[in-house]
Amino acid sequence: MNRLFNIRNATKELNILRSLEGYKRPFEIVGTYRLINDGIRPEATVIIKTDDNETHEASTGVGPVDALANVLKKSLSSIFPVIQRIKLVDFSARVNDAKSGTSSSVEVSIIFTDGKNIWSVNETAENINMASFMALIDGFEYAISVLNQR
Repeated sequence: MNRLFNIRNATKELNILRSLEGYKRPFEIVGTYRLINDGIRPEATVIIKTDDNETHEASTGVGPVDALANVLKKSLSSIFPVIQRIKLVDFSARVNDAKSGTSSSVEVSIIFTDGKNIWSVNETAENINMASFMALIDGFEYAISVLNQR
């Protein structure tokens, strides 16, 4: 059976890369995100730090995940221009233990593309916004660390 797309497992590749001596993440999040969600136009803020730069940005979105994606993209694009080409093409979330109801952990899966490559990331957390934020960070880190090096 031929596959239409070759979707790279960025979560697995990043985990391997991060286990190697000498790997340094291209950026770090100072603290965590801030999210104001009024149910109409959520706003996210984040502080990003690199070796020689620190940015503090805010952005809005049509939902909390969109606001988080927009603020990360806005912060990282000025430092890593490759981020401007990145698009999120799929988002899904799955409750891990339905018996726990709203206190269950959630696994988030996001598929990204830069127009040439397609990669997916997965993250799990007890909060869907945090799982989404961690997945977004991984997706952008993958674009910077792996795809940008080719």
